[in-house]
Amino acid sequence: MTTLSGLVIRQQEPRNLEFPFERLDSYLTPVESFYIRSHFHAPGLQSDSYRLSVGGAVKNPLVLTYDELKSLPAKTVVATLECAGNSRVFLVPQKPGAQWELGAVGTAEWTGVPLAMLLDRAGLTDKACDVVLEGADRGQPAEPPKPPDPISYSRSVPLDKALEDVLIAYGMNGVDLPHDHGFPVRAIVPGHYGMASVKWLTQVLVLEEQFQGYWQTSDYAYWDEVDGIPVRRPLSEIKLKSEIARPATLEVVPKGQLYRVYGAAWGGTADIVSVELTTDGGLTWAATDFLDPIRPHAWRRWSYDWKTPDQPGRYTLMSRAKNAAGASQPDKFDERYFSYVVHHTLPIEVIVQ
Repeated sequence: MTTLSGLVIRQQEPRNLEFPFERLDSYLTPVESFYIRSHFHAPGLQSDSYRLSVGGAVKNPLVLTYDELKSLPAKTVVATLECAGNSRVFLVPQKPGAQWELGAVGTAEWTGVPLAMLLDRAGLTDKACDVVLEGADRGQPAEPPKPPDPISYSRSVPLDKALEDVLIAYGMNGVDLPHDHGFPVRAIVPGHYGMASVKWLTQVLVLEEQFQGYWQTSDYAYWDEVDGIPVRRPLSEIKLKSEIARPATLEVVPKGQLYRVYGAAWGGTADIVSVELTTDGGLTWAATDFLDPIRPHAWRRWSYDWKTPDQPGRYTLMSRAKNAAGASQPDKFDERYFSYVVHHTLPIEVIVQ
């Protein structure tokens, strides 16, 4: 089922809508095509009554109106957001959660106020170490273990990240944030999975210890190991990934002709430097051509002119990205992440006839 804008409905309410990735045709994802991930019903905030509080381990707590935020010096950044559960449908056996295919990802131009500016005004205490971003959306989480009472959606980022490039955004692709994308104000945490970019932001709380909230430990977390002891850690940085937009899964393509394979790659702090494509299930790989320059925390689209086989049949295509740090996209899913961080090479089967 799809919406009028063509987004695929993964959940009607709260709204969880996916961009059909085979429609990828521009560097910036149009606002109406950008995926929507909501945990609870969207709150009905109004710009004239909106307030953002900055408190906790600060010397001068702040409360700012929407107009006051927009009057401060603005910054615009381009950043790719990806839901941590994107591509979950490819996991076998099936894992719980929204069965996203390839399109819970998008790139937009975000405009707002650097969080560092607000923290500077508030004045941090010497022991400040973690910054909680809390939204106005509130409810009972869908997955166990569930807390006994309704909770707000909140995530934290380390202080150094908060001071580096986190944006308190009120604009998206040159227009005011749409309601489903966090109007009036949301956080944008470049390079981190989308759950960090809290929508409907109403509170910034600076802590002198690590945040241990539900969305930091029970959900959006994974199992690591320290000296043989399992340790729970929050998800953070987007992992290196490439996806094929066209051809789509089970698309029928003509034999013996040139077909333009097209996709995008993103993830991590290191620059994406190459994407390779296999059209024979991994036996051979060929370099693709980039369509976009390197930009921090934003995807690079790529393409490849494939001479389709003369022999009809089913063929498996996969792409894999490499970055400047020498990392390569893995070929298997890391089970420590359970149902998140699906960034291994994903097979796209096509029919040549």
